[in-house]
Amino acid sequence: MSQPDLHNIMHNKRLSVAPMIDWTTTDYRFFARLFNPHTYLYTEMISTSAILHGKTDRLLRFNSSEHPLVLQLGGADLNEMTQCAIIAQERGFDEVNINVGCPSDRVQHNKIGACLMAEPDTVANLVRHMQAEIDIPVTVKQRIGIDEQDSYQFMQEFVAASAEAGCQRFIVHARIAWLKGLSPKENREIPPLRYEDVYRLKQEMPELKIEINGGIETIDQIKTHLQQVDGVMIGRAAYHNPYILAEAMQLWGEQCPSREQILDSLYPYLEQQVARGEALTSLTRHFLGLFQGLPGARKWRQALSGKPYLSLDEIKAAGDAALQQIEQASQADIAKE
Repeated sequence: MSQPDLHNIMHNKRLSVAPMIDWTTTDYRFFARLFNPHTYLYTEMISTSAILHGKTDRLLRFNSSEHPLVLQLGGADLNEMTQCAIIAQERGFDEVNINVGCPSDRVQHNKIGACLMAEPDTVANLVRHMQAEIDIPVTVKQRIGIDEQDSYQFMQEFVAASAEAGCQRFIVHARIAWLKGLSPKENREIPPLRYEDVYRLKQEMPELKIEINGGIETIDQIKTHLQQVDGVMIGRAAYHNPYILAEAMQLWGEQCPSREQILDSLYPYLEQQVARGEALTSLTRHFLGLFQGLPGARKWRQALSGKPYLSLDEIKAAGDAALQQIEQASQADIAKE
C-alpha cells in the first residue's frame, strides 16, 4: 500500500507541541518556533485564578513569532473560564483550550484536568458559554477515560456532549487517567496506549477534528497517525529533542533548518532578554536538547547547566564548540568510507 502525499495532507492537518507545566514557557516556545513555522504551540496549563488574580502580564506574555499559539486554561467556574477566554482573545491568542486531561491530584479539588471527564455536562457548558463570547475556537484536551470509566462509549459520549455545545476540535491523549494511586508521570507511562480508540472516534465522528497525543516520538509515528486522524500532538519528545520539529518540515515538503541557523536566530532573542533584565541561566534550560544524540551534546548541556551566571558569549562559545565537534565527527565518518 503506497504512502499518501503528506504534503497535501498537512494543508488540513496539524502538528502541535503539548502544553507542559514549567516547560512550554514563552522562552521555550520562541525556541521551538525556530525549528518549524507550522506547528501549533501551547502555553503551559494556566489556571483561571492565576490569570484573574496573579501576574497576568507575565503569565500571558509571548513573542509575535509564536503564532499559531493556544492558551490552555485550567478551571471549571463558568464565569472565570469565560472571562479568561475573553482575555485570551484580547491578548491575541489564536485558540483557547480547556484542560480535561491533567491527572494531578493537586488540581482535582479545583475541578481542573482529567477529573472533569466525569462531568461532561460541565465541560459542555463551559464550551457553550466561552464560545458564545469569543470568535477564536474553544477546544478540549482530554483522556480516553478515567479510572473505571474507561470504555469507548464513555469517551464517545463525553465528546458528543461538548461537540453539541460547539467544540469542533478534540485533542485526545490515548491513555486513561487514574485519578488516585498514580503520579502524573506514571499516568503518562503505565496505562496502556489505545490509539485504535482515537482512530475509531474519528471514523465515527468524521465531522469533528480529532488529534492524537501520547507516546509519539518519531517522524514515522507521526506519519502513521496522520493517516487516521486530523493532527498529532507531541510532548516531551519535542522538549528533550526539539530537532524533531525541524525534521517534521518534510511533512510540508520543506527543508529543515540547520542547528547553526537556529542558533543564529536564537542569539538576538537572548540579547533582547538580557536587555529586559532576564537572567540567561533561567532561559537556557529550555535549549539543552538542541544537539540531542549528536557529538558535543553533553558538553553543550554542561556549558549551559548549573551555573549561577551565564553570559551570551559563553553560550555562543558552547554552540560553536558543539558545531565544530559535529563537523569533525562527520569528516571522520567520511574518511572511513
